[in-house]
Amino acid sequence: MTIASVSMTEGPPAVPPATPDAVVDGLQGLFEEHHRLIFHTAYRVTGNASDAEDVLQTIFLRLLNRPPESLDTAKAGGYLRRAAINASLDLLRSRKRSRLVAMDQQVLEEVGPSSAVESDPARRFASLELRDRLRRELANVNPRAAEMFVLRYFEGYRNSEIGPMLGTSRMTVAVTLHRLRKRLSAALAEEDQDEQKDQEETRRVPE
Repeated sequence: MTIASVSMTEGPPAVPPATPDAVVDGLQGLFEEHHRLIFHTAYRVTGNASDAEDVLQTIFLRLLNRPPESLDTAKAGGYLRRAAINASLDLLRSRKRSRLVAMDQQVLEEVGPSSAVESDPARRFASLELRDRLRRELANVNPRAAEMFVLRYFEGYRNSEIGPMLGTSRMTVAVTLHRLRKRLSAALAEEDQDEQKDQEETRRVPE
């Protein structure tokens, strides 16, 4: 798999400026080493394989426009994971609407146990539905708080690991996540109440 082979779902990308061969070769090495990490991270956030491919290509097109010395290759994995999270959140924010999530079983197996869901069909559906609802709500919250949430609950990092990644303290991460969990719980509860009211009104309509 190469940078050029990543597909886009919405038209051709903008052509980047000419790039020296040595830089392209360096990016190709980064791509080969980290493309699965980026794709899996983006997939867990967006829930959609096509969106994850778009995020993957977007990130490497951006890198083509950056000075080669601006990326520390020793820390590339952490940088690219964060870039995947933020690009995925940007994609969710750009839509701002409910959408169905296509869960391809093959992709689920590739993503691995961190995103595996229960084998029971009812519980599996409930788990996927909850993730979809969380994605929609995350599109409406502070970007930094959303990034912390994804790192903690989608990627499985501890608060003590997230703090240094984002240049803040463990306590700040804990407080931010606590407040965000309360906000998300309230938003989901309100959504449930609205759905229940709609169902009750539907039942009252005479046939």
